[in-house]
Amino acid sequence: MSKKSISSAFMLLLTALIWGLAFVAQSEGMKTLGTYTFFALRSFLALIFISGMTALKKIGKRKANSNLITKNANTQSKKDLIIAGAICGTAMFIATIAQQNGLMYTTVGKSGFITALYILLVPIFGLFLKKKVSPLMWLCVAIAISGMYLLCVSEASGVNKGDFYTLISAVFYAVQILTIDIYISKVDAVKLSLTQFSVGFILSSIFMIIFEQLTLTQIKDAIIPILYVGIFSSGIAYTLQITAQKNISPTVAALIMSFESVFAAVFGWIILSQSLSAREIFGCCLMFLAIILSELPIEKTAIAKKIKFKLDKRQNAEV
Repeated sequence: MSKKSISSAFMLLLTALIWGLAFVAQSEGMKTLGTYTFFALRSFLALIFISGMTALKKIGKRKANSNLITKNANTQSKKDLIIAGAICGTAMFIATIAQQNGLMYTTVGKSGFITALYILLVPIFGLFLKKKVSPLMWLCVAIAISGMYLLCVSEASGVNKGDFYTLISAVFYAVQILTIDIYISKVDAVKLSLTQFSVGFILSSIFMIIFEQLTLTQIKDAIIPILYVGIFSSGIAYTLQITAQKNISPTVAALIMSFESVFAAVFGWIILSQSLSAREIFGCCLMFLAIILSELPIEKTAIAKKIKFKLDKRQNAEV
């Protein structure tokens, strides 16, 4: 691996760590603030941070890339940006609210692993976009479902309400990822991020005004979780991800970022003393195995070669 690839891998691992710790921050923030208020404040901070970073970047490169910037601006599809931003922002809003509600009834570790199912849901939803799903991916889905059953279903209480909320969150995160995949070649990534956070901020603010009451005391009590998820989780982690993926393949990037589920469980254990039973740990291991297998290019290498070899052998025998 080149130095750039190693550096990018480290940045993505740091991104996963930041997102893993964000589960703890969300869990703590929800003790003081309502779900809509918490999301509105984190979106507002993310908008400020990303806008500030974008402004500084433009100032530094204005002279050298003035013609390129003008050309890109003229060819930018505002319609695609609005559509993509609206879908991504709405999906992100529903996913985050569901995740935060789930954290009130389930542990940080469970939430992290169930949320990570979006990596498996993406190719399944891709069927509706006429994208093929490999046999290996279906195997991963079966393994993940088995793991989720062990993790979430107990003989005493069955499926926890928080687990169900978190599964809804994973579904809408998958919708967001697919939308980005469709529109990323048509719109600017930073503008799309700003647009989706704007939509999320507007939606959460409306619901906050209707259903919740915000006080300065609440903000003061939850200031650390708010600052963390707003600046680090939404702002810095996003910037690290975009920068790192320029020098590393999407498959490797997704694999590294999936470690957020592991970090979530570790931080939940260290900071919040949220332990998992042996059954739940085994379920986590199965889900993580499914996530890793889903992102490894096994089928395009060893398995594909074996199948091709067998078919060629059979054809030669028939001849």
